[in-house]
Amino acid sequence: MARRYDEMTAEHIAFVEQQKLFFVGTAANDGTINVSPKGWESLRVLSANRIVWMNITGSGNETAAHLAQNERMTIMFCAFDGSPKILRLYGKAVAAHPRDEQWNELSAMFEPHVSARQYVDFRIELAQTSCGFGVPFYDFVEERDNMDKWLASKGNDGIEDYWREKNQVSLDGLPTHIFEED
Repeated sequence: MARRYDEMTAEHIAFVEQQKLFFVGTAANDGTINVSPKGWESLRVLSANRIVWMNITGSGNETAAHLAQNERMTIMFCAFDGSPKILRLYGKAVAAHPRDEQWNELSAMFEPHVSARQYVDFRIELAQTSCGFGVPFYDFVEERDNMDKWLASKGNDGIEDYWREKNQVSLDGLPTHIFEED
């Protein structure tokens, strides 16, 4: 049975902090809806109504493009072990880029990462739990090392070149604002 909350409870926060994987959903006013898996140590709970997460380099940059047009976001967590549970957080978010005033404050919450292209500041308006009975059990084995190897092969300049080639526009041609000239 689904339950709604105006903010995360202490139990919700503890659940979020245990998760190795979460999913982010965004959409612009029109066009493609995006759901993206996120991992690593990329999320921080700041309060019952605020989360910040580090958006690292990927093959696209849909989240930043969508948030530039429409601040709506959903974050979903699923229990893959223990008791079944799904927690969805609904709210509004902004993407902070290195040139933005809040970049230093947000980036200080994380270990430096050459691949950090934005920090997403998410304000929770609604938390909803549901049973998760249909979510199968999965065991966490370890983080993949593919990203570290790929980043090492690219170097800092190579990352920016990759952003210029792959991360400047969304699937629908919306600007991601990864560079000031967007």
